[in-house]
Amino acid sequence: MNSFRGDPESVARIKVVGVGGGGSNAVSRMFRERIPGVEYVVVNTDSQALLMSDVPLKMRIGDQLTQGKGVGGSPELGSRSAEESHEDLYEVVADSDMVFVAAGMGGGTGTGASPVIAQIARETGALTVGIVTRPFAFEGMRRGRVADAGINRLKEHVDTLLVIPNERLHVIAEEEITAENAFKMADDVLRIGVQSIAEVVTTAGEINVDFADVNAIMRDAGPAWMSIGWGIGEHRAREAAQQAITNPLLDVSIEGAGGVLFNITGGSDLRLNELHEAAEVIQRVVDPDANIIFGMVTDLKMENEIKLTIIATGFPSAQEYSDREDRVDRMLNDALSGEDTELDLPPFLRRYSRTRVRARTNHVQTE
Repeated sequence: MNSFRGDPESVARIKVVGVGGGGSNAVSRMFRERIPGVEYVVVNTDSQALLMSDVPLKMRIGDQLTQGKGVGGSPELGSRSAEESHEDLYEVVADSDMVFVAAGMGGGTGTGASPVIAQIARETGALTVGIVTRPFAFEGMRRGRVADAGINRLKEHVDTLLVIPNERLHVIAEEEITAENAFKMADDVLRIGVQSIAEVVTTAGEINVDFADVNAIMRDAGPAWMSIGWGIGEHRAREAAQQAITNPLLDVSIEGAGGVLFNITGGSDLRLNELHEAAEVIQRVVDPDANIIFGMVTDLKMENEIKLTIIATGFPSAQEYSDREDRVDRMLNDALSGEDTELDLPPFLRRYSRTRVRARTNHVQTE
């Protein structure tokens, strides 16, 4: 069922909590490009790391346990630190309609504390969304195992979870990328994921998407999928939708999704029929009975250009995930070797690579 949404409701109270080093770095980047009405918080066990963040609202957890010196990569200590600071964390997330918990998994504080923080947020009744990264392969098998254990625990305490495998960034951005830029890319993907969803909720449009819409799609939804597509010129809506639905960065494919929310942003020349063009592309790959909610926003700075944001949930069994990952990896290899494929590199990833692979007007794969 397709739904138009009209008058905006009161603005939802959204908080973004960055946990540990990776999560705090991502939220610090978000704060520099902050969205009005969204509150940002960084949480860590390491005093020095907190001092480096631009975010005004900082919280050090586990003072008695760690004395502000970190947890030495121990998820158990990270979890115990969050439990020690349970009351303070509750105050941070209380009175929120939506809480994002962002973390880089595989270390101590992010891996151990993020499930506890998510559990506290969910206890308040807030829609709780986890967005985390899985480590690069070069970080070692142990870190990967620690990350997977943390992700499995986090799944139990969030309404929906986006998992971004950093190794996909490494493959897409080519071998010439530096280690420093690889980690910056990972932070950027976390930032873009959170900001894109938050903007859908907070930005009023001609066809409005409100918090109730997002809540309907993401509450108790399990694995989630989020992507952005861009289009320019005559077929921009179709290009943006095609670009968005072929996303190599996430563990979940949009195929078979039972709940889809998409939002189109364009200039004053944005036409209603372009909304329908984008919807047709999306409808071909999701469940035929999917609940599809859409919005449309005019931004005068975007003449002749369209941005399309998709959030999808309600997926079939996870047994198909490994097959889908293999298929995406083959598409990535074809794109990098010059084979004919619809897959291409996202513009934000090209910044970290010395070689531009294709023009943006192709079906460019984005965040």
